[in-house]
Amino acid sequence: SGRGTCLDNEPPKRDFLYPAVAPGQVYDADEQCRFQYGATSRQCKYGEVCRELWCLSKSNRCVTNSIPAAEGTLCQTGSIEKGWCYQGECVPFGTWPQSIDGGWGPWSIWGECSRTCGGGVSSSIRHCDSPAPSGGGKYCLGERKRYRSCNTDPCPPGARDFREKQCADFDNMPFRGKYYNWKPYTGGGVKPCALNCLAEGYNFYTERAPAVIDGTQCNADSLDICINGECKHVGCDNILGSDAKEDRCRVCGGDGSTCEAIEGFFNGSLPRGGYMEVIQIPRGSVHIEIREVAMSKNYIALKSEEDDYYINGAWTIDWPRKFDVAGTAFHYKRPTDEPESLEALGPTSENLIVMILLQEQNLGIKYKFNVPISRTGSGDNEVGFAWNHLPWSECSATCAGGVQKQEVVCKRLDDSSIVQNNYCDPDSKPPENQRSCNTEPCPPEWFIGDWSECSKTCDGGMRSRTVLCIRRIGPSEEETLDAANCLTHRPVEKEPCNNQSCPPQWVALDWSECTPKCGPGFKHRIVLCKSSDLLKTFPAAQCQDENKPPVRIRCSLGRCPPPRWVAGDWGQCSAQCGLGQQMRTVQCLSYTGQASSECSETLRPPSMQQCESKCDSTPISNTEECKDVNKVAYCPLVLKFKFCSRAYFRQMCCKTCQGH
Repeated sequence: SGRGTCLDNEPPKRDFLYPAVAPGQVYDADEQCRFQYGATSRQCKYGEVCRELWCLSKSNRCVTNSIPAAEGTLCQTGSIEKGWCYQGECVPFGTWPQSIDGGWGPWSIWGECSRTCGGGVSSSIRHCDSPAPSGGGKYCLGERKRYRSCNTDPCPPGARDFREKQCADFDNMPFRGKYYNWKPYTGGGVKPCALNCLAEGYNFYTERAPAVIDGTQCNADSLDICINGECKHVGCDNILGSDAKEDRCRVCGGDGSTCEAIEGFFNGSLPRGGYMEVIQIPRGSVHIEIREVAMSKNYIALKSEEDDYYINGAWTIDWPRKFDVAGTAFHYKRPTDEPESLEALGPTSENLIVMILLQEQNLGIKYKFNVPISRTGSGDNEVGFAWNHLPWSECSATCAGGVQKQEVVCKRLDDSSIVQNNYCDPDSKPPENQRSCNTEPCPPEWFIGDWSECSKTCDGGMRSRTVLCIRRIGPSEEETLDAANCLTHRPVEKEPCNNQSCPPQWVALDWSECTPKCGPGFKHRIVLCKSSDLLKTFPAAQCQDENKPPVRIRCSLGRCPPPRWVAGDWGQCSAQCGLGQQMRTVQCLSYTGQASSECSETLRPPSMQQCESKCDSTPISNTEECKDVNKVAYCPLVLKFKFCSRAYFRQMCCKTCQGH
């Protein structure tokens, strides 16, 4: 599609000095952690180092940037005691998988032609899979897709222009809420292989598609065609990429000897102005160029031998554009700052006359074109050849107007045998005779259209077709009649189709929430084998296993909080009287409450402390004198942490500690 042209140039020849030692051997995992998280960081998880490097952060948490350790970093697995990282995998130390360069597989068969006539293209592809590159091996070099010409025969006369048909396909599609009839626009400023269409009767065009169908001509005066939105060269033999060229006579592969150049200069004028003949262009002329030598108020005109004007006739000036005249395209140009011109590739199918519409002094018109050289036939001096009409052919139709033809052939004069046409003078060939026959209307008959697509692919749908009673009254004209005029039974217009039952299908219910609530986890869902109407549930074996949607997918709700120390309540003092010890449990637990070994010992809370029991504490007889000291606000804490056994706290919080 033209986006890979930057790869066409040769890279500069430079010698690169690659490192001889793998980076993971120069900088071990701890050093790589220090690069990322600072001087105190080090590696903290040792499992999948080749896929993810985990390091201690400044807050003493085990974290990762989700990037693997460098190539060559030491690693270990259940089966590899000492390994190193290579392309994300842990392989035995000092080894690496052998690299395999890719190789092209076979070309596929040629695909369908993009056109039925007029020169289309078909394509063939291949894949880099014989073998596929692995272990760092190189990808295949060369083209993955190739094209060739197909159906190069000319389209029948009167066939619709291929680009015109592509624009017309958008007639039934609304554009900004309205419907338009679209015609090709090939003016300046647009890509030749984009489908630009002009809204007929409106002064705007738009790009309806970024690329025309493969095989569309880039422009009217060229055989080059569009492929993948790019213009590709086509030789005059209609073959893609061919070197075949036309000579000056527009003969493919010719030597320029079948025509002669006509050049001249015309500067005649009329005192009162008006139309004046410049030059006659014979039938079969090619490479026609008519050009004013200087800007003027005069206009180039073109007419037939019968005085029918094609361009700038009847004192009416046409807009500059392309004119399809005499079997070729004439390009009439009238720039604001240059003299006007008229050009055509030819060959012309009739004699033409170039005129000038004079409104002021004629400063001159240059003309040049190539005309075919008259040939006298076969070169066989002993036998003459002449054109002859064959007898009338059979009528092409039994009713509604057919055609009979008298074909023109070349015959020998001595025995009237038919020979190849090139033995006769092509310029003296008479026209083929033609006459109408069997012009009476045809009897009424049913017109039956094609079936539409079925409304359903299974479980019973409907399809329909158009059925009309018509009568052909001319070669290209028919009229619609009431159904009663057709005497045979009316064909069916609607019928059921695809009545077979739809196969059971997988139906997936909604995903569950991600579990666990943090870190890598899974979502689950139920997948059922259901009937197409979703009313019945079948055993899973009745649905195709390869099409079954996944019932579990990986998920993550963010990283889990690191393990932390969790301390229990203090136990009783070991001494009934005086100083003793209290104990409590201290555990390193993960966020799920499971035991872990990844808590920092420096942050571990104490599991034992000193305690004191009062030896001579006696109950206070007068309960009214037992009270908490007003200024003390922490008596509930004294009770909670079991400090009532200490004399000081018992005295300060007498009421709170009473009975404890």
